[in-house]
Amino acid sequence: MSETLADRLAAFTLATKFDDLPDAVIVEARRRLLDAFACAAGALDEPSSSIARKAAQAVRSEPGSALFGGGRSSPDWAAFANGVHIRYLDCNDTYLSLEPAHPSDNWAAVMAVGEMVGADGRAWIEAAAVAYEIQCRLADAASIRARGWDHVTYGALSTSLAASKLLGLSHEQTVHALGIAGTTSPALRLTRAGELSMWKGCAFAHAARNGVFSALLARGGMTGPAPLFEGDMGFWQQVSGPFTIAQLGGPSGSDWMLPKTSIKFVPAEYHSQSAIAVAFDLRPRIGDLSRIRSIEIATFRVAVEIIGQDPEKWRPKTRETADHSLPYCTAVALVDGAITADQFSESRLADPALIDLVSRTTVVEDPRLTSGYPNGIPNRVTVTLDDGSTLIGEMAFPPGHDKNPLTDAQLAVKFHGLTDPVLGRAQSERIWERLSRLELDSKPHEAIALLDRAG
Repeated sequence: MSETLADRLAAFTLATKFDDLPDAVIVEARRRLLDAFACAAGALDEPSSSIARKAAQAVRSEPGSALFGGGRSSPDWAAFANGVHIRYLDCNDTYLSLEPAHPSDNWAAVMAVGEMVGADGRAWIEAAAVAYEIQCRLADAASIRARGWDHVTYGALSTSLAASKLLGLSHEQTVHALGIAGTTSPALRLTRAGELSMWKGCAFAHAARNGVFSALLARGGMTGPAPLFEGDMGFWQQVSGPFTIAQLGGPSGSDWMLPKTSIKFVPAEYHSQSAIAVAFDLRPRIGDLSRIRSIEIATFRVAVEIIGQDPEKWRPKTRETADHSLPYCTAVALVDGAITADQFSESRLADPALIDLVSRTTVVEDPRLTSGYPNGIPNRVTVTLDDGSTLIGEMAFPPGHDKNPLTDAQLAVKFHGLTDPVLGRAQSERIWERLSRLELDSKPHEAIALLDRAG
């Protein structure tokens, strides 16, 4: 057989070297890790984070890996627990294509295996560059959502390769790790349908745990099914359909996928970010908010499919459903002028006046806006007032989008907004300073212990 896709992905993984990475990849890797730590700090006390952390603490391993919030575990369980922390607030970075992705989810696997092998900051960046590249290229290649699978399925592949890179596996072992991860990790799209559960923020963490576990097995000599993609009953046949990946990496920053990802400016599903930004802009022009008669959100097809059509989105009962509801997020942004954890509290979700406004919010697809996706996430919000007048705003590139990136100062505001209330300003500054020199850090795993009130 000619070279398989798994062979090609393995070869790319092993060939990626820090010294060959463009400056843009290194800089943006640092910024994505800072953002991931902030998201993890903000989720430290969330029920799902506590459940995952306690479960991981019950598993012992030598060498092991540190957990956000304290304690240690095996590398695969650490990837799970820390991954839940990073993902749970729905505030970490995003990539939009045929399949959406949250590629900073990969950092949990990088950190866990990186600590296990004593990797330095340069090795962390190498592995993260590989993981971002693979996950985003797969998202470009095929939509598995349309076939009933969840996007985190691709994460098992990217994390298995990142773990293989850090473990120093051979080409053959890396292919086996990919084969094990790819045949055991397809995840049902049920995770993101209807009323959403805690698992929505845990699904990628589980994929990362499986990716690390697969690489550890391959290191020990376990062989995996092959050829993963092309084989009878393989990934292409069962999960994605055939696809091609034209390019992996390249000589310039614009060739790599990591700098093309977007940082969220508020904790809500990414397709709603521009509608939220428009709501913030319109709010001062409304004055008396009781004058709002109705809200119309014109959006693109993918946003309708993911966050704008299930009946549960108009009366969310869980935080997970609310932060994946285009009508709720837009309405609460107009009323409160903020999107934080407070907007997803039980009391806010039960507020009769707010839910009444959500019920007067409609979501419609606009073909013109659909044509603008995924280059942007165009949303148009029309607020009709009690006298029949309307206020209209439209945006395609919200703050943090790769075409409207956050400055370092804006990222710092987000970082401290999430970390300071949990850890205090002094400890937050220590984390910021430590991660800001990641490529010079010989023991980057020590930063994980700082994300603990006792750190």
